Amino acid sequence: MKVGIVGFRGAGKTTIFNALTGLQAQVGGFGAGGRANLGVIKVPDERVMALAAIHEPKKITFAEIAFVDVPGSGDERAALDAATLVQMRDVDALVQVVSAFPAAGGSPVPAAAQLENFAAELILADLEIVEKRLERVRKEKGKEREQKLLERCEAHLGSEQPLRTCELAPDERAALAGFNLLSQMPFLGLLNVDEGSIASALPTDVQAWVDKRGVEVLPVPGKTEMELAELDEEDRGAFLADLGITESAKDRFIRAAYGLLHLISFLTAGKDECRAWPIRRGTSALHAAGKIHSDIERGFIRAEVVAYDDFIELRSEARCREAGKLRLEGKAYEVADGDIIHFRFNV
Repeated sequence: MKVGIVGFRGAGKTTIFNALTGLQAQVGGFGAGGRANLGVIKVPDERVMALAAIHEPKKITFAEIAFVDVPGSGDERAALDAATLVQMRDVDALVQVVSAFPAAGGSPVPAAAQLENFAAELILADLEIVEKRLERVRKEKGKEREQKLLERCEAHLGSEQPLRTCELAPDERAALAGFNLLSQMPFLGLLNVDEGSIASALPTDVQAWVDKRGVEVLPVPGKTEMELAELDEEDRGAFLADLGITESAKDRFIRAAYGLLHLISFLTAGKDECRAWPIRRGTSALHAAGKIHSDIERGFIRAEVVAYDDFIELRSEARCREAGKLRLEGKAYEVADGDIIHFRFNV
């Protein structure tokens, strides 16, 4: 999963990037056309550690989230230029960092206005792509179905609504996938606040925007969390307790991101490795097998499945089998969160 950290110049994108990844990318780079910062974090999963305690594997592997700190444009009034758009279209979800601080040397831009202006830029960028494609499709025969779909998208965008709110059938979403439309991507807002505001409710104008758009905005004290990410585990816990925060921004973000992208994890466990594999909710056993290796998907025979809670209670595959807790599932089985799966295949 690749998440793009985006927003207007000076919002604190790189500060948030450092807070989430624990890296120390240079902050304050306001110029356009810069290179993106890249970072990867591991997703904490107590289930993987519990399985490791039973199997004592050679290797433990957690699911991962990749972050791309996308440089903004050089114009503080606009977030998207050509270079920024190219980098944004290569991610799975967008996280807009919104500053709750006054702009340096100028009047503060209200947080709700930052959110609304950015949303409008995404819609306009998508509308340009849809209109260009429509112009071509209308001249070609046999493209009537695509034309109708694009006309629906054009009308939806023309009403100033992002495509993520447009009702589309699965095959229609698949047809649009190649365009990497930005307003169709899952979206999360991070409100960059000062240390004293973390326990406060969202500002009234931001909450009104959230209610209007139906998205989630998390308050995060970016500078404090960046400093926190540089501490060791023991000092970090004491710092959080002093602030009255029960979990770090990274942990809160991971939970929000999993919900945002409708992600779950299935597990594999044995003496060689205990591992979590992130997949979209609703993924079939066949496609989950492909997450591990394309050969397993191609030669899929069946999936041997045990629910995590059953395995932890019985503590071995043999006991699960004896108790009737191990199930044989076919290609169409919808994988559930926490399923421990062993794939049988033949290539």
